[in-house]
Amino acid sequence: MNVDTMRAIDRWTGIPLCFALTLVSRLLGLPPKERPRPKRILFIELSEMGSTILADPAMRKAKATFDAELFFVIFRRNAASLDFLKTVPPDNIYTIREDSLLTLALDTLGFLRWTRRRGIDTVVDLELFSRFTALLTGLAGAANRVGFHRFHNEGLYRGELLSHRVAYNPHIHIAKNFVALINALAGPAEEVPYSKTLIADAETTVPRVVVPAAATVEMQDRVAAAFPGYQPDRHRLVLFNPNASELLPQRRWPPDNFAALARAVLDRWDDVVILITGAPAEAAEAEELRGRIGHPRLVNFAGRQRLDELPALYGIARLMVTNDSGPGHFASVTAMPTIVLFGPETPALYGSLGASRPITAGLACSPCVSAANHRKTACSDPVCMRAITPEQVLAAVEALLEPGLESQLANRQA
Repeated sequence: MNVDTMRAIDRWTGIPLCFALTLVSRLLGLPPKERPRPKRILFIELSEMGSTILADPAMRKAKATFDAELFFVIFRRNAASLDFLKTVPPDNIYTIREDSLLTLALDTLGFLRWTRRRGIDTVVDLELFSRFTALLTGLAGAANRVGFHRFHNEGLYRGELLSHRVAYNPHIHIAKNFVALINALAGPAEEVPYSKTLIADAETTVPRVVVPAAATVEMQDRVAAAFPGYQPDRHRLVLFNPNASELLPQRRWPPDNFAALARAVLDRWDDVVILITGAPAEAAEAEELRGRIGHPRLVNFAGRQRLDELPALYGIARLMVTNDSGPGHFASVTAMPTIVLFGPETPALYGSLGASRPITAGLACSPCVSAANHRKTACSDPVCMRAITPEQVLAAVEALLEPGLESQLANRQA
């Protein structure tokens, strides 16, 4: 199903179902007043692969605070994103297919059986925009149900199904909002709203992945197959990720700008090889970009690696230029710096937790998506992305490829 169809279903069926389930829950006295200490915690985040990385600090805090076993439910097409940090064991992950209403319904029924067989006592709903996850939370059979609640704010109606209602804060990073959910579980028995806690920046870091030497060599061989003559000790790899999910296509920097940046980088540094990355389905688009320039050191690498192999690729690359999408977050598990281009979103809320340099035009209309509008913008002309010039991005690339030059310029300005 496409994104708009899923939004329509979530609205027109989600609202009455959330209302009905709220009434039933009140009649049955659910959730119960007495709540067990969390021991088997289920996290729900369905639609954004990058959010599994942003939620990792909260998951690790939950495990450490309660000595709990962790579980996760996610759309099947996004499940590979949990392989990066492996915070949740594979056997504790439940996937839901969203390719049709039938598979969605079947897997939802299976989810209800799955949660009860595993004795889930706590559900953490990480979603801001979904009534479907509110229903999953209410039907999971857990006594502890924590998630974001709108209170007196404008926002999506998601029923009254939570035991711990947390105030979503649109002025702090989403990773801190996720940690606030765990703080609510660890806090007082009753607090309105949860969670009145201070969350330090140090609480929102992610661990680095250790890439085996054999995986590094194998990835270097794969690059050499795509670019004959590649020498790791001579060539510097720069990654371009020109893609963004269909959930918010307005996040894409124009292909003409990527092409202009590629020409400038290849003309400036003769030891740089640019790899255009992406999923197999994005290979044709990557080939179109490569064909615009036709330079031997610009390589279509889309579809040549699995999602779980990205840390090996990132480990041998100098930097990545990417739209605001999953790869910017996946890179945070490595030391590779990223230049992330923002428009409809803001790095203040959704910036990478790694070595990232965000660039945004800062237009008056940006960011234009939020928890209040289901991340659906009225914009059909993303000027905010076109306003980021190739020259701006080239300057950021130069600062990473020539760090000594950046220091000299800083000293001159001082």
